[in-house]
Amino acid sequence: MRKLILSVLSLLLAANISFAARIPSDLQNYVGNTFPKTDFRFDGVIILSDSTLYLPLFPAKPLEVEKIEIKSTIPANKKLSEKPDIVIFNNNYVLLKVINEKNGKKTVISPTNIPDEVRNGLLPQDMLVPRGLIIPETLKGIVGNLDISLSENTDLRIEVPQNKNNKVSTSVTPLPQLKNKTFYIATGYSKNIQVVNAESKSPEYALSQSHVPNCMKSYNNKFLLVTSFSSNSLNVISLADEKVIKEIMFATRPDEILLDKEKNIAYVSSPEDSSIYIVNLETMTLSKQIKINGMCERLTLSNDGTKIFYVDKKTNEIWAIELDNNYLLKDIGKFPNVSKIAFNNNKLYITSRTKNHLAIVDYETNGLIAEIEITEKPIDMLAYENNLFILGASSNVIQVIDTNTDEITDSIYLNTNGFSTNITPIDNTNLAIVSDSRASIYCILDMTKKQIIKANPIEVPIRTIVVTDKINKIK
Repeated sequence: MRKLILSVLSLLLAANISFAARIPSDLQNYVGNTFPKTDFRFDGVIILSDSTLYLPLFPAKPLEVEKIEIKSTIPANKKLSEKPDIVIFNNNYVLLKVINEKNGKKTVISPTNIPDEVRNGLLPQDMLVPRGLIIPETLKGIVGNLDISLSENTDLRIEVPQNKNNKVSTSVTPLPQLKNKTFYIATGYSKNIQVVNAESKSPEYALSQSHVPNCMKSYNNKFLLVTSFSSNSLNVISLADEKVIKEIMFATRPDEILLDKEKNIAYVSSPEDSSIYIVNLETMTLSKQIKINGMCERLTLSNDGTKIFYVDKKTNEIWAIELDNNYLLKDIGKFPNVSKIAFNNNKLYITSRTKNHLAIVDYETNGLIAEIEITEKPIDMLAYENNLFILGASSNVIQVIDTNTDEITDSIYLNTNGFSTNITPIDNTNLAIVSDSRASIYCILDMTKKQIIKANPIEVPIRTIVVTDKINKIK
């Protein structure tokens, strides 16, 4: 009984801490009006577009005010746009600017006369303290239970061997849509996540991990969510400062990640636990556990975010979860050796690795509409508008299905002489990256033109790739 009470208390405390780090929306709007691209990170840290950091102090007694205004600043009489060292608002919230010193350390100003709002404020207690931060002795009261020393050695960045032959060019000519893009690549055998500039074929550096990464997804161009093959945690990496800023623990190993960016949530599968968990991406916390049948794999989220499809790896049974219908489970039926599931025009498309066929099922009736012979070893599939792109690993071909007629309309040959593995869409474009686990090359697929428009060399094999915009690093 005592252990149960302690567990409940721990959960309540964790919930309170997570809530406490939420900066009031009216204060966010005030700062955002001056600095439009400000990142209010879920742990409380405020990052301006030029990488200037502010640490918020939460008041013991916040004041309700009709309109947010600046009460005072240090130096005095400064506008927010001038980035003063201390900003005190009329609701008692305080912003402390992080000051970079010449020796690489960071600190905040310690005024001679410390305002009460600063003296009585408290840093968010789940905040990842910027590396090298030193709080002046006169401000130790704002630290609370934060262990600042833990932040000293959390940098993930490590150097990688570079090509010593200066005569060999490492640059590539990217498409205009890939300029100022960064690739984060998991190889499937290395613990390091390779970081490659889209204009190069060589990794610039790597991000060290404790385990070999399995699934990776990017959120909001700011965070990288990573599961690993032998870890019970989901790591949240801040791409601005390249640190693990949150470790979300599960009872069993998390596996696949699906993102619903409209709802700011992630679905994370845990096959051993027969569960799919919902992660609130605004707070990076677990918010719900969905119990399912069997051991889930091959997860697919419908475009409208109302359904998840998966296959039970033990029985080959395909299930649908109706997310907007109290998580109702619907049995679709058994299909052999499922390699991928797609959903388009209210129809399920299911590929089989061994039978080299595509089954088409009407979602409402569960009736089999058709079976189509397709390329050998169909390994991945991507729905885009009214087309379905099916990647065949054996012959390195992409077959295109028109989901209005359910007929093969195009065959796109890659000519890589490798073993194709994935089709990964590039956000906010009509392009996808076709990666290969053997050939030192990746192809760019234009899904509107239905053709390969670029093939570039790369020096690392790609098991999983995430494409983001380049972002300013916190120095």
